[in-house]
Amino acid sequence: MERPDLATYAARSETSRGRYHEEEFKDDRPAFERDRDRIIHCAAFRRLEYKTQVFVNHEGDYYRTRLTHSLEVAQISRGIARRLRLNEDLVEALALAHDLGHTPFGHTGEEVLSRLMCEAGGFEHNRQSLRIVEVLEERYPTFNGLNLTWETREGIIKHSSDYDKPDASVLPRYQPELRPSLEAQIIDLADEIAYNNHDIDDGLKAGYLQPDELMQVELWQQTYERVKNKYPGLTGERLIYQTISHLIGFLILDLVETTRGRLSDARINSLEDVRQHAGALVSFSRDTTRKNRQLKRFLYQSLYRHYKVERMRIKAERFLTRLFESYRDNPTLLPLSYQERFTTYGKERVICDYVAGMTDRYAQDEYKRLFEPFERV
Repeated sequence: MERPDLATYAARSETSRGRYHEEEFKDDRPAFERDRDRIIHCAAFRRLEYKTQVFVNHEGDYYRTRLTHSLEVAQISRGIARRLRLNEDLVEALALAHDLGHTPFGHTGEEVLSRLMCEAGGFEHNRQSLRIVEVLEERYPTFNGLNLTWETREGIIKHSSDYDKPDASVLPRYQPELRPSLEAQIIDLADEIAYNNHDIDDGLKAGYLQPDELMQVELWQQTYERVKNKYPGLTGERLIYQTISHLIGFLILDLVETTRGRLSDARINSLEDVRQHAGALVSFSRDTTRKNRQLKRFLYQSLYRHYKVERMRIKAERFLTRLFESYRDNPTLLPLSYQERFTTYGKERVICDYVAGMTDRYAQDEYKRLFEPFERV
């Protein structure tokens, strides 16, 4: 059963708006726990293991993937939810689902598909995540999709960050005029905490970032000095790991304390109060928001636009474009199971589903199969 001390404004399984398809369940798990389990067992979740975060899979086994990133977001978001007495099952389900619709090669893949689909309904990865859980997964005898609760599906489509600002107005059934649950709002910033900190780790490991450069970033420099004072003899990688760990802890604590204050100031007593509130209630403090923006600007300039990352981005853009255009011009190149969907969803949307579902590795192999004359098909 769900924890008995949930806050009055937490989401609860027993008050869920339910699922699109009626089902007879084989056990009595709470609704959001069932959602989490269905997400973990779906094919799209497993494919995240070989989808890029920043570094492409073949660049090394150490670096984060969409799968490990999703697990880190789940860990961080559960910790926040526990401290705020929110529904940990719902927040974990949303954390594990928030990147299901991501393309191979990260944001480059999304930009390519958005450009190629501009006259055929567009592409945005939150909408693709929703499409996966509502349509594309085929696991159950009487319906397509995972048949998740309305609250989980709402949280997926309303996920937002500096990189992802979906136009939820195209999906009126999820009430775009209202705020999502606090559990869904947590994911936006837990996602940010996770990727900022693990990108520092990966960037340092790859040699794309230098420790001296990071000392220009106020949030990093202050945390680094705290760790040095706490462990005077600590050096090297252990010092870096502890700085990252303490920085994550600091950001979680700041978010929890700030959010508690905002909930109190706004006199939030129910989930309906959350939905009707004019702005987001889950937030960092003003000072931490400023420092965090400085860290994000540093990562954008020093890591995401590093010339080696740029080289891979340009290569990925070139061969994803060529794959899509080859399928569009010669649709019989697609597996028969996809060709059979053309009449239902349209040729371009089916091709988009196929390309978006690829892992980095599969996309590279497919490129070889189609364009290298001596590669086996």
